[in-house]
Amino acid sequence: MLMYARRLKGVSLSRIRKMFEVKGEDMINLGIGEPDFNIPEDSKKAIMDALEEGFTHYTPNKGILELREAIAEKLRVENNINRDPEDIIVTVGASEALYMCTQALIDKGDEVLIPDPGFLSYDACVKLAEGKPIPVPLEGKNFRMNPERVESLIGENTKAIILNSPSNPTGAVMEKDDTKAIAELAEEKNIIIISDEVYEKIIYEKKHYSPGQFTENAIIVNGFSKTYAMTGLRIGYLTAPTEIIEELLKIHQYNTACAPSISQAAALAALKGPQGAVDRMVAEFRRRRDLMFKRLNSMGIECNKPSGAFYMFPHVGDEIKFTNKALKAGVVVVPGSAFGPNGKNHIRFSYATSYEKIKKAMDRIEKIWM
Repeated sequence: MLMYARRLKGVSLSRIRKMFEVKGEDMINLGIGEPDFNIPEDSKKAIMDALEEGFTHYTPNKGILELREAIAEKLRVENNINRDPEDIIVTVGASEALYMCTQALIDKGDEVLIPDPGFLSYDACVKLAEGKPIPVPLEGKNFRMNPERVESLIGENTKAIILNSPSNPTGAVMEKDDTKAIAELAEEKNIIIISDEVYEKIIYEKKHYSPGQFTENAIIVNGFSKTYAMTGLRIGYLTAPTEIIEELLKIHQYNTACAPSISQAAALAALKGPQGAVDRMVAEFRRRRDLMFKRLNSMGIECNKPSGAFYMFPHVGDEIKFTNKALKAGVVVVPGSAFGPNGKNHIRFSYATSYEKIKKAMDRIEKIWM
């Protein structure tokens, strides 16, 4: 007797999480995208206050109103997106938000355009909804999501397009004109955009533009894990047009009921408090990026300088051979093909670990490369 659902057949366990579990004495893990910073002091205090006050029970399904109001204000001021707090759902991380989107919107056989290379949850979530992921090869050294390529892949069964800027795994940041052009395509073809913007604040030379400022046909997914180093608190959010929110809420209601109460308190404090901790964290990520980029260049490893997030995606040739040699040298990396066919022969390095560990890891990489 078959003991599991057939739709799981095409879904693999995360190769990123597999690398997360690699242990070893003096092993340096460049495979995990998790900031090595503490949450903001205001958020720590908010958690302690919430515990003291007994704020440990269910909240409204959509999340506490004060947090949704703060998110609505952030979207208006920073992203030029006007959404009512009732059109915002606080989620158990951005991961739940992505899952909700595909479960609520995708029917069996529907096609969803996803970036290639792109975060591996996109492919898995579409398949779990019995949809068909259609990879959009990112172009050139800058890993561009080309609107003309996107348009060429839109067919009669296309239901949605997933965008991610800044990008995991490439660190690329979409240009305003490309974002606007894809938003206009979504309007013209009546396709929904699912925009993953969790790295929005971790950006260097460029500026973030959300498709939500150009079209109503957009679900904006964001969270607190990366910007405020709250990965373990599992707190994110999405916003969508009113007619979609109720359908998304059905998935959220029966999946998790509500996001954790104390995590919501921490998120509210993070949004309303001073942003100096974020600025300092981004400045340190920039310093680490510059170190890693300089070292890889000096080794002759072909690599684009990322404009956002905290990943580098160099071309190394045989990625499996490189991964195994790196592991033997004490450095954990993620093979590029984990992020799609177009990621083949690349490696994802995360510079979310300390400057000193990156220096040490680059020394080890240099020995196996040269």
